Amino acid sequence: MSRLFSVGGYIAASVLIVLGLGMAVVGFVGRGYINDQLADEQITGTPDMTPNGITAEIKDAGLTGVSAPSCSVAGEKVDTGQEAKCFASYMRIHALEATGGKTYSQMPQYATADGKGTNDKAAASKDANGAPVSNAARNIWVIETALTTALNVSFFATGVALFAIVVGIALMLVGIGFLVLISVGRRREAAGSTVAAGAPSKAVPA
Repeated sequence: MSRLFSVGGYIAASVLIVLGLGMAVVGFVGRGYINDQLADEQITGTPDMTPNGITAEIKDAGLTGVSAPSCSVAGEKVDTGQEAKCFASYMRIHALEATGGKTYSQMPQYATADGKGTNDKAAASKDANGAPVSNAARNIWVIETALTTALNVSFFATGVALFAIVVGIALMLVGIGFLVLISVGRRREAAGSTVAAGAPSKAVPA
């Protein structure tokens, strides 16, 4: 029975080590793939993508309820998940600057001659066919949302990859620990059996 438990322990430990190694490898490969894909996009931070630089722009644009990111990617190539998240934060501020601080849902659907926009088709500017002209500023948010979502997903994916690496290493350490405990237990058991076998037997009085 003791041998059976030992074999089962070795198998369990081996599974943990193999599973941990597999998770760690997948994490490293996934993280590298994401970083390579980001690098292929040739994204470089603009000079104003620093806390001080964007703070001045926020003030000049009269934006309220908007704070500057604490990170900086000015002049840096965006090729990591953390840098992608930082770049996305600055992109949102740039979009707010272009739309006067309004998000997609806050802007009217149609354009007007005075530039204020309207949700009333009748009051909207008309194109050559007499159809109301859409508010072009809304397209800024469509593009911004698509790009920042992709960048934030990259950040999330690198976080998941890092988690897989950490968990994989932890599983390998647990498996190795099990192997050590089993080996020590078997050695002690063997030593105990040897001592018992070599102990002199007591004579039984007649």
